[in-house]
Amino acid sequence: MLRYVALDAFIGIFSILMCFWGLAIAACGGSASAVHFKCAVPWAKIILRVCGIHVTVYGGEKVNPEIPRIYMCNHQSFFDIWTLLAFLPVDFKFILKQELMKIPPLGPAMKRAGYIGIERKDPRKAVKSIALAAKRIRDGASVLIFPEGTRSPDGRLQSFKRGGFNLALKSGCEIVPVVINGSHRIAAKGSLRINKGSYDLHIGDPISLSDYRKKDTQKLMDRVHHAISEHLPS
Repeated sequence: MLRYVALDAFIGIFSILMCFWGLAIAACGGSASAVHFKCAVPWAKIILRVCGIHVTVYGGEKVNPEIPRIYMCNHQSFFDIWTLLAFLPVDFKFILKQELMKIPPLGPAMKRAGYIGIERKDPRKAVKSIALAAKRIRDGASVLIFPEGTRSPDGRLQSFKRGGFNLALKSGCEIVPVVINGSHRIAAKGSLRINKGSYDLHIGDPISLSDYRKKDTQKLMDRVHHAISEHLPS
């Protein structure tokens, strides 16, 4: 018990300090990319190391940081965020709930990193947010989405929300399926207990959207769902 209480305290304090570090980088003229690589990435790597987490990465050679893409990943634990920051070598922008962007100092730091908040409770604002995200992708940014919308309680892949796929079709950008297998054993949903351990990160082949239209949204969702689920236990 003492271990995970100490780890939770470390994560909280260290995260606040790194938020202020990110804001300082931005205040000194640093770009969103600088905040990502000089703040968010080291923040993630240090937390994983301190918590005794080992991640094995498969498919890293498929990543091309020069091509804007939409990375879609399953969601098993809050450790997924640090895993993706530490091991996905791309200047990507998280798409997340707008409510998180209002938490000081986390929200301001995420804004400086270029992350995109989606207002899910107001459909009109949600449409505007998706349009903004699509424009950023067309301008050269990659984004990362958890298409399940929330963490899985047992590691099993849940059904997908349509929002991320509407964004993908609007931008015309390739989707890269990403799979995290086993992080729910490190920190289960609803628990602050942190266990030592290891898990895998699989990066899949890019999926072209050239053959998909809005009417094909469900077909696209099914394809990505299958690409992710084949790397997870049934």
